[in-house]
Amino acid sequence: MNVTYVKALADNYIWLLVEGEEVVVVDPGESQPVLDYLQAHSLELKAIWLTHNHADHTDGVQAIKANYPSCPVYGPQEVADWANYVLKDQDQFDLWQVPVTVHQTPGHTPGHLSFLVADCLFCGDALFAAGCGRVFTKDYQAAYESMQYFRSLDDTVKVYAGHEYTQTNLRFALSLDPHSSVLQAALTDCQACLRAGKASLPTTIGQERQINPFLMAKSLTEFKRLRDLRDDFS
Repeated sequence: MNVTYVKALADNYIWLLVEGEEVVVVDPGESQPVLDYLQAHSLELKAIWLTHNHADHTDGVQAIKANYPSCPVYGPQEVADWANYVLKDQDQFDLWQVPVTVHQTPGHTPGHLSFLVADCLFCGDALFAAGCGRVFTKDYQAAYESMQYFRSLDDTVKVYAGHEYTQTNLRFALSLDPHSSVLQAALTDCQACLRAGKASLPTTIGQERQINPFLMAKSLTEFKRLRDLRDDFS
């Protein structure tokens, strides 16, 4: 299985899982980049996976389905209007003989899901490189518990987040720990990727243990304090 992406909107990544001539599309916030990629590479659309119900992750579904009407859509209860298959925490299935486990990772939205495919984590807006999603639900306990799930994963797990927020997240992390050589090196690497027109993702859980203040938060109180600070950071 190969993982690639197409860019969408201002800073979204639509992740594409490719095996042979088949592809699974994760969180299509736009349709045209996906349709163009499928046509250019003569690929068959096997499925669409949705992590949550925000428009920048779902707005492409209708037009993609119009072109591929038999393509099934998988996602949480909050996308039931589009999904053929509503998933819940700990659901499991196989993709090209590779095990997939679904984990509920709420906080950004109430029903947000993440998909663990072997050592690849597709986590939408729950976890970012050096950051996490805004807690629109105000359920900081749920968001903090989602961080504990991510912390439980192996260091080698690759993190495919939904947005290119890495540079700003690292600047925020450096505002908390301005003398960190690890953060400074990560920011330099990120900026080099962006200058070259490349994604700063995927990151890894091992890397996030060193650079992500939300993953390193030792209490709910600390997590909420960090999230409040990040919400006001620009």
